[in-house]
Amino acid sequence: MPKPFCPDWATALLNGFSQVLLQRHPLCGLCCLLAILLCAPQSLGGALLGAAIGLLTAQRCGYPREHREAGLFSYNGVLIGLLFSHWLPLNLTLPLLIMAASGLSSLLVARWLAVCARPTCLPAYTAPFVLTGWAGWALGWAVTPGGSTPQSFALSDALTGLGQVFLLASPMAGALVLLGLWLANRRAALWALAGSATGLAFAWLQGEPPLPGLYGFNVALAALAFSAQPLRAATALVLALLLQPGFASLPLPALTAPFILACWLVKASARLLHGEPALHRQRQTP
Repeated sequence: MPKPFCPDWATALLNGFSQVLLQRHPLCGLCCLLAILLCAPQSLGGALLGAAIGLLTAQRCGYPREHREAGLFSYNGVLIGLLFSHWLPLNLTLPLLIMAASGLSSLLVARWLAVCARPTCLPAYTAPFVLTGWAGWALGWAVTPGGSTPQSFALSDALTGLGQVFLLASPMAGALVLLGLWLANRRAALWALAGSATGLAFAWLQGEPPLPGLYGFNVALAALAFSAQPLRAATALVLALLLQPGFASLPLPALTAPFILACWLVKASARLLHGEPALHRQRQTP
C-alpha cells in the first residue's frame, strides 16, 4: 500500500484549506497555506487555529471520519480565523474568539449535513463563515480596509481576486491559489480565473473600481462550484456578478454571500425546472 501524502490529521487540515476552493486536494491546500504564509504571515496562526478547532470539535463529537478527513469541518474555521485576524488586534481575546466561532461553525456544518442529507438539498458552502462575520460586524469588530483602487484592468487584478478568497489582496497570493487549483483540477482553475477576471472587468466598466480583487472572488467561487457543468457555471457566474451590487448596498460586509446565493439559486432552479439531483462535483459539499 502506498504511503499517504502526510498523516491523516495533516491531510484533513490541508483539505480544509483546499475546501475553501471547493476542492479536496492536500497539495492545493498546501499552496493556499503558502499563500497566507508569504502574503499575510500575521494571519497564518488564526487560519491554522480555526481549521484545527473545527477538526477537533468534529472529532470530539464523533462526526463521520470521511467528512473530517475531507476537510468539511475545517474550511469555515480557516476563513473565520483569517477574518478575525484581519479585523481584530492581536491579544489574548483573539484566539478565544476564533476557537469559539470555529467550533460553532463545525457544529453548524454537522447539523446541516444531518438535516440536508439528500443530494438534492442545498449545500452549506461558507454560510457559517458569513453568519459569523455578520455577527462580528454587528458587534463592531470590523475595521474598514484601506488601499487604493485600481485605475485599469490587468491580469494581476484577476489574480488578486483569487487571493481575496483568503482575504489576501496580493497577486502573488492569487498566483499560488491558482497553482493549487491547477494541481487539483485544471478546468476548475480556468473557471476560477475567468470568474475573477469577469467580476473585475464588470466593476471597471461600471466606473466603480473596488478595492483590489474584491469584485472577483465571489464570481470566481460561483464558477468553481459548477466547473464540471459549463452552462451552470456560466449561470452562477452571472448571478454572482449581478448580486454583488445589491449586497454592497447593505449595511453589512458581503463576504461570500453573493457566491452562496448564486449557487443556491442555480441548484434550486435545476431541481424545480428539471427535477435533477444535485450536481456531481469533485468534492462532497456540506
